[in-house]
Amino acid sequence: MSENREEILANFQGITNTEDVAEAIFHLEESNWDLLTAINRVMPQDGNSSHNSMSQNSDTHDVEMIDEDISVITPKTHPPDREENNQASTSSPRNSSSNLVELQVHCNNKMHEIKMSGSATVSDLKKRLEMVCGVPMCRQQISGLGGSRATSSASLSSLGLQKNAVLRLKPADQLMADDEVAERLTTTYTLRVKHDEKEYTLKYPGTKTVQEVKNDIYSLTDIPVRHQVWTGWPIVTGLDDTVLAMVGLDLPQHELTVKRAPANKQKEYKRIIVESSDSENSSVEEIEDGGDGFTAEDDMFVDLVQSERLQPLMSEHIDDEALGCIEFAQRFRARYGPNTPNFFEGSLQDAIKESCLKPAKERKLLGVYLHHEHSVLSNVFCAQLLGCDTVLQTLAANFVVYGWDLTHPDNNNMLLNSIANALGPVASMTIRSIPVDRLPALVIIMRVRSNTEIYSVINGNVGVSELVGGLVEAIERFAAQREEDARLERERDARQRVKREQDEAYQQSLEADRAKEEIKKQQELERNQELERAETERLMEEARKEALRAGAAARVPAEPGAEERGEVARIRVRLPPPHHDALERRFYATDTLAALLDFLASKGYPQENYKVISSWPRRDLTTESHSSTLKALKLYPQETIMLEER
Repeated sequence: MSENREEILANFQGITNTEDVAEAIFHLEESNWDLLTAINRVMPQDGNSSHNSMSQNSDTHDVEMIDEDISVITPKTHPPDREENNQASTSSPRNSSSNLVELQVHCNNKMHEIKMSGSATVSDLKKRLEMVCGVPMCRQQISGLGGSRATSSASLSSLGLQKNAVLRLKPADQLMADDEVAERLTTTYTLRVKHDEKEYTLKYPGTKTVQEVKNDIYSLTDIPVRHQVWTGWPIVTGLDDTVLAMVGLDLPQHELTVKRAPANKQKEYKRIIVESSDSENSSVEEIEDGGDGFTAEDDMFVDLVQSERLQPLMSEHIDDEALGCIEFAQRFRARYGPNTPNFFEGSLQDAIKESCLKPAKERKLLGVYLHHEHSVLSNVFCAQLLGCDTVLQTLAANFVVYGWDLTHPDNNNMLLNSIANALGPVASMTIRSIPVDRLPALVIIMRVRSNTEIYSVINGNVGVSELVGGLVEAIERFAAQREEDARLERERDARQRVKREQDEAYQQSLEADRAKEEIKKQQELERNQELERAETERLMEEARKEALRAGAAARVPAEPGAEERGEVARIRVRLPPPHHDALERRFYATDTLAALLDFLASKGYPQENYKVISSWPRRDLTTESHSSTLKALKLYPQETIMLEER
């Protein structure tokens, strides 16, 4: 961060030709170290006329305030010879052709009339004043010259000076080196302010003015700045407009006392209440009016402003945590303006899920902002620290911000119970142990090694740099842990992916085996069905053949007896191979061929399967008329026939 600021400082000085380091740091601090904003402050784009200069003064009162005594903040310490070398080209004779600038310079109770070309630079003017007034350039403190625009190389015509403008010149009491000025402006000053029986410890950067400190004390004590009586401020000309770095405060802390001015010394002021979203500028606008004391109506307005300012950010006895957070966010934004964190609107458990319980690469830090109206640090912390652009950008980019008001005991207990349920009793005890005078606080919660826990607590008694440093430290630690968690998640996802692929392959293999088994079973079933069908057909065929054989046997006529002497034909039948035996039977000569064929069919040799062949002459008897008698077929008195398969 320091290296970055050094680079910004160098760029700012190179662009604006601001040789004074202290002045450059002042403008950068006022612009939150935003280079473009700081350049626009020093080099405005809306012209250099006196009219525009006056309009700019109304918008940039901080710069004009410093202009009243610019030397107190940015004393010139460059040797005359260096400024002469740097600015030699600006005092050439060609500048005499420009319009004259007439100035009235007040120095040592004397008025000096100075006339110079409008193209002459501030460095040329300082050289002229050194000759006229006898004050060396390195010790000149000039007021009314144009504030931050009055750089050494700036031309007088660009400063928007009116004709016969009055400048005040005085010699510096003490010289200060640029590095010492820069160190003072970047130092954090601790002010210990006592008021009645209370004591406030406030920390400010060196660029804060005394007037701004008094305004903050008004927010804490309700004593308007005009009624504040101080003890402990160093004696400095133009004290209210002087930054703390140039006041001469004691280090490491400076003791101050403030009290309200007696009533008989207070002037009556007419109050106009102005509603504003900025808590530092809200309260009242005061117009002085002659008088010796407050009126009852004025006191009523003061009480009204005080009660409005001290109204808690959450109602008492909140029943629903999510509704309480929504109310907190709305009241916080209404009080402190749009430059506030984007508070999460929901329960603490929902905020933890949104920030800490997401995948590692989408995870964020959780910042729990704890507010308390009775703490003297609340107004300064909310307006100056949480309203800082750097803090807001850091929170928006890396945090989910959850806000809660601990002012009412019931709301305090509700948050503690939520913390205990979500993070455990240790986290709840950590929140409970924060004293009220250290509030407000920003509790940083992060996910570490599968555990959601409190990483750090940033109390309200810190400056902007300490707050940003604490946030950056948490972000760096969180980034390293998130990267580690993301790596572990990737490895776990890879293992799960491999396991899932293996399971899918195993399931596919099982499915393939099941399919094969099903096919095998189906084939076996079909084969069995085919066998059964074939067996059935075989049985049916055998039954059919048996029926035919039985029918044929029933039709075969009775065989003649051996002793019978009538016309009897002896028929001998040779069986087909591989049979070697023969059948023999007697028939009446008058029996038909059908009787012979029925006999053969009854023995298992039906005519549709076998041919009946006579030996001589060779002929197929199955082709003869079945009604022919054996005698007619010349099978009488005996004959040998053969069976052949068709």
